[in-house]
Amino acid sequence: PSQNHPGLGVSIHKVNKRNAGAAPYPASQLNFTHGVASGDPYPNSVILWTRCAPMSDDVRSNSTVTGYVPLYNPVPIYGQANETGPPSTAPICLTYKVSKDKGLASTADSGTVYTSSDTDYTVKVEANGLSPYTQYYYQFSVCGSSNVTSPLGRTKTTPAPDDVITKVALAIFSCSNFPFGFFNAYGNSARKDAVDYVIHLGDYIYEYANGEYGDGTNIGRVSLPDRQIYTLYDYRKRLATYRTDQDLLLSHRQFPWIPVWDDHEVADNTYRDGSSELNNTEASFIKDGGVSVDQRKMNAVRAYFEWMPIRQVDMDDGLRIWRSFSIGSLLDLVILDTRQYDRSITDLYWNTHYVNQISNDASRSMMGPRQESWFFNQLIDSKQRGATWRVIGSQTVYSRVNLSSTFGNVDPLNFDAWDGYQANRNRTFQTLYENDIGNNIVVSGDSHANWVSDLVWLDHTPYDPSSGDGSIGVEFAGAAVSSPSPGGANITIAAANKASQVLVADNRELQWSELYYRGYFELHISQDSVNASYFGLPTLLNRNPDEISLANFTVLNGANALYRNPVPGGGVVENGALKGGQTVQTNVTNSTATGMYSISRAYQSVEDS
Repeated sequence: PSQNHPGLGVSIHKVNKRNAGAAPYPASQLNFTHGVASGDPYPNSVILWTRCAPMSDDVRSNSTVTGYVPLYNPVPIYGQANETGPPSTAPICLTYKVSKDKGLASTADSGTVYTSSDTDYTVKVEANGLSPYTQYYYQFSVCGSSNVTSPLGRTKTTPAPDDVITKVALAIFSCSNFPFGFFNAYGNSARKDAVDYVIHLGDYIYEYANGEYGDGTNIGRVSLPDRQIYTLYDYRKRLATYRTDQDLLLSHRQFPWIPVWDDHEVADNTYRDGSSELNNTEASFIKDGGVSVDQRKMNAVRAYFEWMPIRQVDMDDGLRIWRSFSIGSLLDLVILDTRQYDRSITDLYWNTHYVNQISNDASRSMMGPRQESWFFNQLIDSKQRGATWRVIGSQTVYSRVNLSSTFGNVDPLNFDAWDGYQANRNRTFQTLYENDIGNNIVVSGDSHANWVSDLVWLDHTPYDPSSGDGSIGVEFAGAAVSSPSPGGANITIAAANKASQVLVADNRELQWSELYYRGYFELHISQDSVNASYFGLPTLLNRNPDEISLANFTVLNGANALYRNPVPGGGVVENGALKGGQTVQTNVTNSTATGMYSISRAYQSVEDS
């Protein structure tokens, strides 16, 4: 275990005491079942992950872990949360090696680590003593064996906070739903190899049974276990299923990730005290098989920390995932948790009008007072230290989006997004404007659609949509890796673009809307500008390397709005609706495997077949 982050490891003396005298597994019985991953890079360290098990399945556990396991502890070390399967009879010993060369001839860091059924046979270790902004390779091996090794991984540290660097590139993903299609977006980014780090804004997994929200039967993508998930075993098995996608494995192997959860890592539309279908009531407890909101969240959080290459941010707060990264003097990356930590009640479908009525209450928060205070201080500190840009990771769309064309005039906004927490958003704007903090880039997911907006404090600061004057930054929101369009899985491209035209017309700050394509976007950040490139996927029905360039946007240093010449995006986009611009559909498709271009017809969802 890491000396700096002991919560990431196993209490070896307690495991040894429990298993005194047990024979270790022979190397021939051990398997690296789900590749390798790295994440949460610092200038001198990075988290490395793998899973080495005497079986391919995940450790079963009971639905309600009782006893004195620490609340939200990513790696419980007390007692046994295991009902039907035995614990490992001995810790599994692994070694790891980190090197600057692919052949691992030199050694930058190395060591010995242990795992067991306590952590579903997953391993996380902090590789230390590394150089800033440097690429490394790493590999795990079973102790005493040169033949049982993990795949070779690649990672990269961040620059030191005061380092002057010329550019950094980020790939931004969200909302990957296994039964809705293959995760080609992850692989496309990895094959192009044009970014330094991967940001995942949440909905890494979904909690549904097959057929409840996507049916993967015809394409061989049924999530396991095939039921709505509640128990620790359920969440472990669901994560394990998603990590069989070859392009997800490729991305994890090639890039360090900085992920955060949204709602579906636990359940749909979660907030502090419940979700859309599970609340702390007796009726809900009985209906959903005898699991409480808190226990379900505890199961999900524990599995997430086991399976994801992230740090335990606060040793005194196991639920905390919000954190920040200073990437040279170029930018500060602020990752928020607007879901699980301390969010006030959200839109649960049956209470939409109620949430509308209280949406501007001062007491409402997406993140709770502790995280809010931290967030605002991060913004102020970032400006004071002289970082050029601030990139803010939000799960849900930050900007106002008037959806009256779809929802009607009674409840015209998405109250599960920041529109349902207007006081919290206004406090954020107040911090930015009153402290003259510019060069803000918000990146968001959740909506399954592409949105690009100027960041505007509406009804408070004058704003000119034609020039961007009055804006304090830009929001880039991305479509899903595979989850369906908000217009439905079977929406046609014509219907999607018609809806986008209405949305752009109804929202002054919204410059581009695109509802049809699944995909991702990249940010290429320099001292002079931030360039955003959006990519759409022609089909998810099979694994393929194809993608279509949808749109490109620029934010100049100090402009605090999209660059217009005379309109954003060069005046032309591949799809959707651009304010003041044109939509020209070419279907020019790039194969990220070969670099060759062709003309393709776009298919989107499993249901389209």
